[in-house]
Amino acid sequence: MELIKEDQQLFKLTAEDIMISSEKVAHVQLNNPLEHALLILVTSGYSAVPVLDSKYRFKGIIGKSSILNEIMGLERFEIENLTTTTVEAAMQTDVPCLPKSADLLTCLKALIDHSFICLVDDKNYFDGIVTRRAVLEQLNQFFHVNEKDLNQ
Repeated sequence: MELIKEDQQLFKLTAEDIMISSEKVAHVQLNNPLEHALLILVTSGYSAVPVLDSKYRFKGIIGKSSILNEIMGLERFEIENLTTTTVEAAMQTDVPCLPKSADLLTCLKALIDHSFICLVDDKNYFDGIVTRRAVLEQLNQFFHVNEKDLNQ
């Protein structure tokens, strides 16, 4: 299959072109109790959200499973931990981040193991996220437009 110039636009897309800006992304802060994080997760419908410090720098992500692990006792759920434990104690910090300038293929590779990737600037300020769905939509659109060429 030969790509025509218009089709090559797919490979020129950057994370910034398909990102959800930070203003529209549900997040929690380091010092929030787990109870607050769980409320944000349940009301937003997300399984995980970014964790930011008081200056909006990215620090990690918190998910429902991290919260459940934190309140799981030997014989019962220790619900009191929801109010006494902070997000910082339960969050994941070993998550990949990308700059807004990252190309679509770099985003795709990072999203293989994650449903979203956080975008940060050179000082780690949170710019937004790129979702696996957004990348797959771009790829689907590309393959749909080029379906004829692919079948030849």
